[in-house]
Amino acid sequence: MPAKTILVTGASGFIGCHCVLDLLNHGYRVRGSVRDPGRTGALEKTLITHGADTRQLDWVAASLTEPDGWPAAVDGCDAIFHVASPVPTIQPKNPDDVIEPARQGTLNVLQAAAAQGIERVVLTSSVAAILGGLSENRVYTGEDWSDPNDPSMIPYATSKTVAERCAWDFCQSKGISLSTIHPALVLGPTLETDYGSSLEALVKLLRREVPLLPRFGFNIIDVRDVASLHRIALEHPDAIGQRLIAANGFVWFREIAALLTNAYPDRKVPLREMPNWLTKFSSLFIRELGTILKDLDIAAQLDNSPAKKLGWQPRTPQEAVLSGAKSLIDLGIV
Repeated sequence: MPAKTILVTGASGFIGCHCVLDLLNHGYRVRGSVRDPGRTGALEKTLITHGADTRQLDWVAASLTEPDGWPAAVDGCDAIFHVASPVPTIQPKNPDDVIEPARQGTLNVLQAAAAQGIERVVLTSSVAAILGGLSENRVYTGEDWSDPNDPSMIPYATSKTVAERCAWDFCQSKGISLSTIHPALVLGPTLETDYGSSLEALVKLLRREVPLLPRFGFNIIDVRDVASLHRIALEHPDAIGQRLIAANGFVWFREIAALLTNAYPDRKVPLREMPNWLTKFSSLFIRELGTILKDLDIAAQLDNSPAKKLGWQPRTPQEAVLSGAKSLIDLGIV
């Protein structure tokens, strides 16, 4: 029986590239969609370096906002990992700049899938579609939904919620079996120097661009485990209809800094915390801080037990932090 062919959208991104690698290393054929075909040669070399057989890989150029490219992209595929979505480092002033490409891009991919008779889709959502605007000190599950009308939601969180809602509605109407994966902060090793936005927190710490640490933290997951959960969800019938949380523990920012200090003492990573009043004041001048004000001193917990019941075994947050840092250093990014 020939290997199944999986379309991975956003295949050049941090998560998408790891999904391609994981699928190839588990015997699948992969078609990767990219916006810039000029990057595929370098991507293939990177994948080969990490043990992938790229003879089982082909590429297609497609953009989220251009529906015409997707029929050819999905043609001949057995299932889709829809990973591609805008992930801004700084939130746009106009929320529709990120919401609309996420929503319409998801519909463009799913409409092409339905037209080709594809019956299985795994979509990369986010814990931002679960935690909502104002997170609390409690345990969140896949039953929790963010409210896109909540004024405290940042545009990225709204975009992931709106796009996921559209996906569930569309797939239900067309008889497509859907699973959604909800990563927390994705760390772990980057495969190339274009690391996207996920590793930005480590980059800023290792470059000492954060002289004082805000009193907030992250639920963390390793990118390799995000990729493996996509594949496990594809392979496991019990994953159909589930919203699976990809997270494996909460870590305070100060604890991440301490891990990096212990591993790389010569880097002199900042360790002092910033009082909340100063964080709020500083947010007037540093836009990134504005997105975390609602999470100061909040340690929301995420229930990953449904994913573990499928056989998923994620790495520790500490390993995700340290392997991410090592890759940044090895690639000369920091």
